[in-house]
Amino acid sequence: MSTQDEETGPELITTRQVKAARALLDWSQADLARAADVSEPTLARLEAEDGTLGGRRRTNDKLRSALERAGIEFISESDGGIGVRFRKPSTSN
Repeated sequence: MSTQDEETGPELITTRQVKAARALLDWSQADLARAADVSEPTLARLEAEDGTLGGRRRTNDKLRSALERAGIEFISESDGGIGVRFRKPSTSN
């Protein structure tokens, strides 16, 4: 059984996606930690390892949500390769 089968919620993100998203936003680790309500040492520890972002699922979800609120869209492997980009602005106003 895969982690995705065991866990509910969005697909797990990678360390490189988090770093790339921070770069797009020009955010420091402190900025993201504050926006996600996680400690800066926790974020630094998570970003120190390559691959799927480790730690607790709740922490992963908080980081992903903070980046998405800031306008980041996560691109999955099935969408042409793992990455991040700015979400297109909504035109429904």
